[in-house]
Amino acid sequence: MKYLDEFRQAPVAKHLAKKIAESAADREMVFMEVCGTHTMAIARHGVRQLLPGSIRLISGPGCPVCVTPNRTVDHAIALSRRSDVILTTFGDMMKVPGSTSSLDREHARGGDIRVVASTLESITIARKHSEKRVVFLGVGFETTAPTVAASLDLVRREGVDNHFVLSAHKVMPPAMEALSCGDVRIDGYLCPGHVSAIIGSDPYLFLADRFGIACVISGFEPLDILYAIQMLVEQVIERRPSVQIAYKRVVKREGNPAARKMLYHVFEECDSEWRGLEQIPGSGLRIRKAFSPWDAEKQIDVQVEPSREPKGCLCGEVLQGRIRPPECRHFGKSCTPGHPVGPCMVSTEGTCAAYFKYNIR
Repeated sequence: MKYLDEFRQAPVAKHLAKKIAESAADREMVFMEVCGTHTMAIARHGVRQLLPGSIRLISGPGCPVCVTPNRTVDHAIALSRRSDVILTTFGDMMKVPGSTSSLDREHARGGDIRVVASTLESITIARKHSEKRVVFLGVGFETTAPTVAASLDLVRREGVDNHFVLSAHKVMPPAMEALSCGDVRIDGYLCPGHVSAIIGSDPYLFLADRFGIACVISGFEPLDILYAIQMLVEQVIERRPSVQIAYKRVVKREGNPAARKMLYHVFEECDSEWRGLEQIPGSGLRIRKAFSPWDAEKQIDVQVEPSREPKGCLCGEVLQGRIRPPECRHFGKSCTPGHPVGPCMVSTEGTCAAYFKYNIR
């Protein structure tokens, strides 16, 4: 609790907010956070309410569950319908609507779908059920992908031949490039703290150099976020876009070389579809050929139904920062956390879920 108190001091927050207001009094600025944990933290701590009207915070594609396209969900559902498959997944994916069903519904219909806390738990299930093929649904950015890579390395070394991964992993910088090429105004990015702990700060340099967009890597406590916003404001006013680290207690310029080594030992970058952003070159992670015996997409044949988006769902627009959740006609009416129309209302990192939970209208 003492650690949290250090980063939640109201007088310091008010002081930072005052400095931001003074600096940004005469200039409108738009900052996008591209991390779902930032989205939730900003809503939970009322950061928007502390900022002057000249600063607008918008949410980007920082929720891995939300950017996972329907085809991936449909593929996982098709796997779960096989009698010889146990599907394992993190809990956030259970209620994500596919084209005609969800993992939650398939589980209710008798599908063997299990929520796990880690890939190691999934491997344990595979060892206990050698008669089944256990498929882990791998969803996440550079933060979680190294752990999945380590699990694939483990099953190869130990000869666990009935554990597979359906990879839907993605990397963040190419998505930020796609956003920067779009028509949504972005003066600065609150860069993701968790992802940056793995990849470091250098992968964002092109955003400042090529696009002139300010970048600050932020932590997740209220003072972390306000401090990072102050740094973004200073970069914009001084017209010196760069990449700064406001989360130095966790993020280093070089990131985590050991985690990246494991990541690219198992995965290689590929083009990948993002909900709302369509196909982005080099933004996905596919399993390398050496690990293909444990690649569910290559080893387990299923018929995946034609994918379609929910009628009227604007998750794609929300993920690009084009609209705020209340602008969607489903929000808070036909779309709630208990009965979601789209994934942005499902995930604990989803923008719609954040707006709904903290009653932001």
